[in-house]
Amino acid sequence: MTTATGTSAGPLAGTAKTVLEVLGLHRAYGSVRAVDDVSFRLAEGGSLGIVGESGSGKTTTARIVVGLERADEGRVLIHGRDRSDGAHGTARGKAGRLARAREVQMVFQDPFLSLDPRTTVGAALRETLALHFPGADHARRITELLDQVGLGSREADALPRQLSGGQRQRVAIARALAVEPAVLVLDEAVAALDVSVQAQILNLLFDIREQTGIGYLFITHDLGVVRCVTDDVIVMRSGRIVESGPTQQVLADPQHPYTRLLLESVPRPGWDPRSIAAARRAL
Repeated sequence: MTTATGTSAGPLAGTAKTVLEVLGLHRAYGSVRAVDDVSFRLAEGGSLGIVGESGSGKTTTARIVVGLERADEGRVLIHGRDRSDGAHGTARGKAGRLARAREVQMVFQDPFLSLDPRTTVGAALRETLALHFPGADHARRITELLDQVGLGSREADALPRQLSGGQRQRVAIARALAVEPAVLVLDEAVAALDVSVQAQILNLLFDIREQTGIGYLFITHDLGVVRCVTDDVIVMRSGRIVESGPTQQVLADPQHPYTRLLLESVPRPGWDPRSIAAARRAL
């Protein structure tokens, strides 16, 4: 059962264990409520989309889940454990930060900004592995990771600027997978790619989820991406969840006017941007 404040994601939502639970998140910047009482659940191996326009609060929610920002109120639990700094039973210091980083990883829209331009792909993966798993020989694991994302030894020796956008995003995914996270947060992860490359990356992500059982949290404005790769979706507007449910159900029969507006805003034959603008003002 899905409600506006709780979504069980995944094809086996009724039986799968919950890997991520977000409870009553609040985050304000001055008088602006960027995140206002947001709650949802993600099952192991599930894929949950968070959609909304710029300013809806979806990216702030994602950054709180990852730990890049702190919530004013609320909790983020992984396998039932509170991962907030200072939470009861949470390790502090470097060891605690690394442990939390291994639980949730994030892939950003522009991988070029998150990769060191002076470091080869293989060296970047080796640094990540050495940080989280010191003392081991990581050569085999680096080969496995590159193979998992469809790259090889040629890319391992390359610098980020020598790779295409799609290849760089594959590297970013491999680096995130290196620590074997329970949840992968993808923040507009294919928005900067050509349509054909988007399809390749989305197919890759589908295969990885099938192989590993990792949970995906997709942050996007693209309803086409949501339709293709998520089991469930929540729709955010002005920091709040306005609608949630199984993806196909929400997109086929949206109940909230804002969700209908998002669907109607997708260009198609007969599309009238003036009527969309008028509907937006009325809403």
